[in-house]
Amino acid sequence: MNILAENRKALFNYKELEKFHAGIALTGQEVKSIRSGRLGLAGSFVTLKGEEVFWIGAHIPPYQPKNLRGEYNPERTRKLLLTKPEIKRLTGQVRQKGLTMIPTKVYTDGNKIKLEFVLAKGRSKIDKREKIKKRETEREIQRIFKR
Repeated sequence: MNILAENRKALFNYKELEKFHAGIALTGQEVKSIRSGRLGLAGSFVTLKGEEVFWIGAHIPPYQPKNLRGEYNPERTRKLLLTKPEIKRLTGQVRQKGLTMIPTKVYTDGNKIKLEFVLAKGRSKIDKREKIKKRETEREIQRIFKR
């Protein structure tokens, strides 16, 4: 498993409840661009439309902009490939509990490019402050033990 892109800030702003892994429907030049490490996850999200799951807002620039044929939209909506039971479970949880789906990683699994996203609940400012405080105290403890 080779991680191509990661969204670390997502886990700071949201509380992770459950992880999902999905394949992505991509074009050839998008695959080449992602494998070369040119992918922006910031501001992207996963949504449900009917019985399908889509990845919206990810920025994948063209692989070779000068050799581009026709129109290319780097922020187009991309379909995620999940099984029907997973989609039904996601639909139920998102609609009943008011949760959101945030992409956290894009990685390779053999020759396939996959997206890891989490079912999450937003954190309040108080929760974020507590997390920062906890992290700082753990660092202090580690510094003391090293001496």
